[in-house]
Amino acid sequence: MLDDLLGEGFTLTHMTGYVQPKAEWLAAMKAGQFVYHSIHEVDTVLDPDDGTARLTVRTMTDAKVDGSRTDWRLLLTTDYGRRGETWIPLRTVATTW
Repeated sequence: MLDDLLGEGFTLTHMTGYVQPKAEWLAAMKAGQFVYHSIHEVDTVLDPDDGTARLTVRTMTDAKVDGSRTDWRLLLTTDYGRRGETWIPLRTVATTW
């Protein structure tokens, strides 16, 4: 389950600048507010550091948001931290490219 894979304080910052807490984002997806049909990776950059990492991915994302389906050119920047030996996403910021 996605909830278990994300850090407790995980947030998603939308293109609008709205910082959405994990529980709210998961509930919005469950309610059909966000429906991700496909995500195709265009390129990826991983910048590891001691105990943290940043993953930056440019994608072509086919998604329906609030009832409107569109192809989005998303730049997703995700910061990771460690939970024991496991890397967990702490926050993602979505912009366009």
